[in-house]
Amino acid sequence: MTTGEIQNLLFKAIKEKSNAGSNLSDEVASLLEISTDSAYRRMRGEKTLSVNELQTLCLHYKISVDKLIGLQAAGINFTGEYLDKKTFRFEEYVDSLIQNLAYMNSFKKKTFYYSCKDLPIFHHYHFREIAAFKWFFWLKTYFQFPEFEKKKFNFNDHPDDIFKKEQKVLSLYNELPSVEIWNLESMNIFFRQIEFYRDSQVFSSDEDVYQLYESIGKLWGHLEKQASLGYKFDYNDPSQKKIGELKMYFNEVLLGDNNMLIEMDNMRMTYVSHTTINFMFTRDELFNSNMYNHIQNQMQRSTLISEVSERERARFFRLIREKIEHRKESLKV
Repeated sequence: MTTGEIQNLLFKAIKEKSNAGSNLSDEVASLLEISTDSAYRRMRGEKTLSVNELQTLCLHYKISVDKLIGLQAAGINFTGEYLDKKTFRFEEYVDSLIQNLAYMNSFKKKTFYYSCKDLPIFHHYHFREIAAFKWFFWLKTYFQFPEFEKKKFNFNDHPDDIFKKEQKVLSLYNELPSVEIWNLESMNIFFRQIEFYRDSQVFSSDEDVYQLYESIGKLWGHLEKQASLGYKFDYNDPSQKKIGELKMYFNEVLLGDNNMLIEMDNMRMTYVSHTTINFMFTRDELFNSNMYNHIQNQMQRSTLISEVSERERARFFRLIREKIEHRKESLKV
């Protein structure tokens, strides 16, 4: 492989990873501290990058030089950051979701695949009560912020500015044509978190628990209606105007893992979840091809319940709804 071919592959990879669009030359110029015209000449292959320039671009865009030159390694390159309670800011986490979803939506052809081990994060944001609970749970129980140590849950504590951004996350997700693979265990983690807080007396009253289950019931009804129509729409839109396509599958055997695959034009990316809230992603072609085949296998072993299979769709949603109603009845408020 020639130096020119490697340079072309580098800028192709940069275009795929950058959100700069038509301003990419300005971005490259700023990184390399050169003029825009000089950046253009490097991007067109008219001028060869120096070793230092190659290093600067690869480090900034997190691109593997080994992959560029075709060096086969035993490992797979993933990109991601560990969320640490010393530096974690929930608002920045939501900002990163917005940035990633906006990037996915920038492509002409795209499909988002989600293997649901539990309730997908995007669905937290249909209702403020659910968003407030998950926000509180992460900060109190997962990150163990000191100011939350003795704090009781209150719906009103969820900041308005954060919820506004969470609504943007939901809006961007709704635009993505999506495939969601569900099973009967997908809601159990959420239920266990609620019951754990109730047993630990983190809720101020059972009325708050009941209100949270009420919102989950509304969410479940909304998801069922989306599945019956085969597309996503805003809960508050009485006309139920179509936003993005939705294919929902019900799998009675295989458990999900919360991993996500996104197809964008002729490129794939896989997001792998780990340590509860952390994600890392890869553009490795072999890994993504294997993940795609794995998801297709899951779909073949599942029942499509969006638009078709009315009986199976009704059964799936009824079984989860019964769990919600049972928990509401047990509260006796």
